[in-house]
Amino acid sequence: MKKLLLSLALVAGLGFAANAQTEGAVKKLSIGAEFGIPTEGSNELLVGGSLQFEQPIAKSLNFTLSAGYIADMVTGDAKDVLKALGAKTSYGFIPLKAGAKYYFGGNFYAAGEVGAAISTEDGIGTSFAYAPTLGASFSVAEKSSLDLGVRYENWSKASSGFIGIRAAYAFGL
Repeated sequence: MKKLLLSLALVAGLGFAANAQTEGAVKKLSIGAEFGIPTEGSNELLVGGSLQFEQPIAKSLNFTLSAGYIADMVTGDAKDVLKALGAKTSYGFIPLKAGAKYYFGGNFYAAGEVGAAISTEDGIGTSFAYAPTLGASFSVAEKSSLDLGVRYENWSKASSGFIGIRAAYAFGL
């Protein structure tokens, strides 16, 4: 919980530091790095990348489509045990989601997405996914911005959700 609060404070501070705005009625595409930590104590770390497209549908509201790849990697002693048994220590997932992003208070936004997380491994299948997000977007050039978001994401076939952080570079289309 302390890590989540620290991450939110960082996002808020970076949002206040921004002096120009690229949010709202701007069509854009962003590419980002993804990191996640399960909400229940486990020896896992999620790492990946994603693309997100935003299409304005109202003054401060954008429709979003996102796709990416996330590797769910086992860490610590559990990884050593699995390796010794000849088992896999990482699993891949392709999350595909659609949703909305609402900009409020300048650079800050709240977003929600739903979709599917498709496993790249046989026997795991596809999960329903949902992800509420809070974040900030701030300009670094006339048509580009940095986007930092913190989210809770849950997949229906997982025993717990995870806290995800996305750091992305966005450019206007």
